[in-house]
Amino acid sequence: MVPSNPESDTTKCIGCGKVEGVSRVLSLCVSCIKEDYDRFRYHIDGVHQKAREPFSLPSSPPRTKEGVKCGICVNDCSIAEGKRGYCGVRENASGRIVPVTGSEDMGMLDYYYDPLPTNCVASFVCPAGSGYNESDYSYADGAEYGFFNLAVFYLACSFDCLFCQNWHFKAGKGGRALSASELADLVNDKTACVCYFGGDPTPQITHSIKAARIALSRTKGRILRICWETNGSMAKRFAQEIGEIALISGGCVKFDLKALDDRLHRTLTGASNKRTLENFLLLAKIAEKRRKPPLLVASTLLIPGYITPDEVGAIARFIADIDPDIPYSLLAFYPQFLMNDLPTTSRREAYLCYEAACSSGLKRVHIGNIHLLR
Repeated sequence: MVPSNPESDTTKCIGCGKVEGVSRVLSLCVSCIKEDYDRFRYHIDGVHQKAREPFSLPSSPPRTKEGVKCGICVNDCSIAEGKRGYCGVRENASGRIVPVTGSEDMGMLDYYYDPLPTNCVASFVCPAGSGYNESDYSYADGAEYGFFNLAVFYLACSFDCLFCQNWHFKAGKGGRALSASELADLVNDKTACVCYFGGDPTPQITHSIKAARIALSRTKGRILRICWETNGSMAKRFAQEIGEIALISGGCVKFDLKALDDRLHRTLTGASNKRTLENFLLLAKIAEKRRKPPLLVASTLLIPGYITPDEVGAIARFIADIDPDIPYSLLAFYPQFLMNDLPTTSRREAYLCYEAACSSGLKRVHIGNIHLLR
């Protein structure tokens, strides 16, 4: 069950008293978060602790002095014997960090076959869609009707987004344990691409990489694009690996750049964006090796009151300074999880964000989930 928001008949910011654009769970406006983060740090940490309690997840990344380092992601957990890391799926078993499945070869996930073309973050520049075809990586001149994307949903995450659009995985219901080989077995002759998402692939990134390599080895001589949709918080060596796999297969890596301001990012997600931005730069270097179709795609969820045109403009400038041709999708927000008191993104706000992104120098800006705009 989703944790309830704090009981209150007001949504005033506890810092400045502002009402508009303030979520009950935070009770802080974006200005107070950015301008006075240290003052409200204890309050923000408490919000995330309460968000995780119903799911028996650690309130913060463990830093046990005598623990064993995990090293998978930005959280850099040091886990005590018999305890689990921040993501909830990696644990210290007899002095070794292993997945709760007992083996790096086994992943906790769910999957489905998604008919192409699909509502993918990168659909507006993907070979599977109708708007962007590259013969070397596509089965059709237009949309790949009759083919499927093997969509792999990993049941864990390295972040704690208060607005999570897929928060149900936290309850630990559904899903199954599959080996990398068993996952690769699901690729059939109508599978044109595999997309790892979640949650986030990061806590189980080694499983996704192994399954991808097995699937590609079994499908030599035909198209099988491998893609990741991620918060980008994995260790750099894994970011390098997924970039190289996407490169050779015609796939892409879709980075969710949730906020550029680290104080705002920490508030909304419970984690720093430092690793995400570093890995984005790393993937941009790999992307230079294949301009078409684009290997690196960015997206941002337009959270009313928090991810404003100013913040989108800052993210877009960061991207444009790297490469103005990197595609950027602005995703309409739907009220979910602890930010379920906020409205969906308005059409006006979406287009203000679109204009801010275009004005920052990006050449390929897209508005996604337009059916949600009010």
